[in-house]
Amino acid sequence: MKIIIGQGSCGIASGAKKTEEEFRRVLAAENLDVKLDFTGCVGTCYLEPIVDIYDDNGEMTRYVKVQPDKVQAIVDGHVKGGKPVEEFAIGADDKTFIGKQQRVVLNKCGIINPEDINDYISVGGYDATKKVVTSMTADEVIDIIKVSGLRGRGGAGFPTWFKWNAAKNNAADEKYIVCNADEGDPGAFMDRAVLEGDPHSVLEGMIIGGFAMGATEGIIYCRAEYPLAIKRLEIAMEQAREKGFLGKNIFGSGYDFDIRIKAGAGAFVCGEETALIASLEGERGMPRLKPPFPAQKGYWQKPTNINNVETYANVAWIIVNGGEAFAAMGSEKSNGTKVFALAGKIKKAGLAEVPMGLTIREIINDIGGGIKNDREFKAVQLGGPSGGCVPESLADTPVTYEDIVKTGAIVGSGGMIVMDEDTCMVDMARYFLDFTRKESCGKCNYCRLGTKRMLEILERITEGKGKDGDIELLEELADKIKNGSLCGLGQTAPNPVLTTLKYFRNEYEDHIYNHKCTAKSCKALIKFNITDRCVGCTACARNCPVSAITGEVKKQHTIDQTICIKCGKCEESCRFGAIDRL
Repeated sequence: MKIIIGQGSCGIASGAKKTEEEFRRVLAAENLDVKLDFTGCVGTCYLEPIVDIYDDNGEMTRYVKVQPDKVQAIVDGHVKGGKPVEEFAIGADDKTFIGKQQRVVLNKCGIINPEDINDYISVGGYDATKKVVTSMTADEVIDIIKVSGLRGRGGAGFPTWFKWNAAKNNAADEKYIVCNADEGDPGAFMDRAVLEGDPHSVLEGMIIGGFAMGATEGIIYCRAEYPLAIKRLEIAMEQAREKGFLGKNIFGSGYDFDIRIKAGAGAFVCGEETALIASLEGERGMPRLKPPFPAQKGYWQKPTNINNVETYANVAWIIVNGGEAFAAMGSEKSNGTKVFALAGKIKKAGLAEVPMGLTIREIINDIGGGIKNDREFKAVQLGGPSGGCVPESLADTPVTYEDIVKTGAIVGSGGMIVMDEDTCMVDMARYFLDFTRKESCGKCNYCRLGTKRMLEILERITEGKGKDGDIELLEELADKIKNGSLCGLGQTAPNPVLTTLKYFRNEYEDHIYNHKCTAKSCKALIKFNITDRCVGCTACARNCPVSAITGEVKKQHTIDQTICIKCGKCEESCRFGAIDRL
């Protein structure tokens, strides 16, 4: 029997370390010889801490939300008694979260110990590397990737084989392969989970890619805010070197290749490949004009290939299973699977890997469990700040690169932020534009100044100070920023505004002309009113931080609107639904 505790960042944040300590204490006190190990995130972040118990016959029981107070009962009932404690086990409804997925990138996450290379080897790890460096040519590797139809999972969806081939065909005394692990989209955590749960799959992808293009050095550009990912990558790299999978003469093939980590400062603009290269070179992360492309002149003016974490994590699977197997998943032009980070107003927040071509509605309802508190699904932000807002009316759109672009959004790196009826779309656009304005490197006038002007207009509108002509000015500025910016950050920055204007123009008009927030969310445009449903329990008055509520016990209370700061504490504390938001 063995016990495995999920210890990705989500599990640790939920208390998995304390759960592990309690298991160790109880097992020692009971003198039980049971292996206790850890793994990365399995994807069901909303159920952490997660504990998997494998019986001697290999059968697994998954326990969820295991805080220390549940450990003794699980040990007594399952470890000693031999019977799963159903009370704490995962329910049938939650099993569908994983059951309806198709896993390639995440197939080992939540299964192996990410800090033990032998775990990875035991499930076929480094078989692909050995096959490539000992029995294949660079052209054969690129052909398999071409057949697979693998496209860059970082957002642009550019054919991976084409980038590799371009770098291969540019002769140089030195070439570089870079992994973009800077993952800067709000609400996105796909790459972090892979690096924390299965770092060797990324190393394998980079070794194979390096072999295909003739590179001898790889660099992982990882945001410094991912300390656990960096720690596990460093352990994985050291273990791979000890086994002869990294460094000199890999598998005795004569191929030399090693990888190092560069911790970035977390600048969103460094998701753009030329800005990332500038940062690697010790310069400020600012984009460069293309051409020349990185495949021609990249890091230190040498041929360079850049893909993101998820792209590389697909490569070993493709080499072992064949390009045709990967191409058979997904749609005609968007092959394979895609990992999405489900966040926002959704019941089951976490990571979902699905075949490309599933609809937005299927991902949100069938895997994500639908909207929190059974509220109405309103929209979903796809592609982060560079993407756009897709309304409920288009929820049956297949998630492919081609179909999502038609809505005005992009697949992006895989962030999927779900919104319900209480979300103000004007404020949502303001939030994303505030992010891109702060992250602009400042190189282009339109991006540096234009996003600031757009943000000022949006802030004015959400504060109830919008005026006639603001919508048209937003559209004019958006057009100029898109056309006048050098890199993808500026070119896509207006997308959240443009898509919310396209699908929720009425909300902008309500804010400006009716001085009303349709979603009853913007503080400056709402007020709270105590109705005759009030029973005078005084809960609202006791919880009001500014003493704006007065009234006698068992009598209807009132709110002094001149004092009220619209914090919503009264609404939260009322058990009788007696407070209306107007």
